[in-house]
Amino acid sequence: MNMGADPGGVGAPIIELEGVVKSFGPVSVLKGVDLAAYPGKVTALVGDNGAGKSTLIKGLAGVQPYDDGVVRFDGDPITLHTPRDAARLGIEVVYQDLALCDNLDIVQNMFLGREETGLGTFDEGRMEKEASDTLRSLSVRTVKSVRQKVASLSGGQRQTVAIARAVLKRARVVILDEPTAALGVAQTEQVLHLVQRLAEQGVAVIIISHNLADVFEVADHINVLYLGQMVASLDAKQTTRDDVVGYITGTKTQQGANA
Repeated sequence: MNMGADPGGVGAPIIELEGVVKSFGPVSVLKGVDLAAYPGKVTALVGDNGAGKSTLIKGLAGVQPYDDGVVRFDGDPITLHTPRDAARLGIEVVYQDLALCDNLDIVQNMFLGREETGLGTFDEGRMEKEASDTLRSLSVRTVKSVRQKVASLSGGQRQTVAIARAVLKRARVVILDEPTAALGVAQTEQVLHLVQRLAEQGVAVIIISHNLADVFEVADHINVLYLGQMVASLDAKQTTRDDVVGYITGTKTQQGANA
């Protein structure tokens, strides 16, 4: 079963995993996993706790390199030894904790570690304009000022800043780890719209979520991990919540001829 096959003629994947394996001592966590993410598409990764989702993402981020298997970027085999390797290719991960600094404003957070300089000092005007332009390109209207301290922002606004930071870095693949966890209804809608804007810009978006309602609202493809194996790769429009739940819980067996 080739999960990397082009589902429905959407073009070549930006990133593709084939047979990736990861173990920790005697415990095999990923057992030959395939996954593909396409430009302009939202790819969901779902599975129960312990299915291997975090390990799969950490491998893509270069945090915990895979033990075996092939990773391709734009069709070329690559090795992700460190987070720097991933960042250099334009792979950005927005983790659940968002890694934002409460005492800094939005601009400072978006440019943290890559500040623009001019004549030996930070070019505040340029950074402020780029931050504002990036938020505008994502149709973000909920942030009053890019000079607001992050400590004053709501959960949805914080998620917005973290996603916009990835866009500012010219990311080609953005991985979102539970982006709507602990958000209210309105904030969840705000973030899901942002995910869609991201895909419309040609980014390959991978979203990890336990919330299947959110997944079905934004995902083009749904991939299900079960005990370290990718048991299904589904077209979101041609499957149902019950089917996905079946794969997540193991009551449906590994996808066969239609995979």
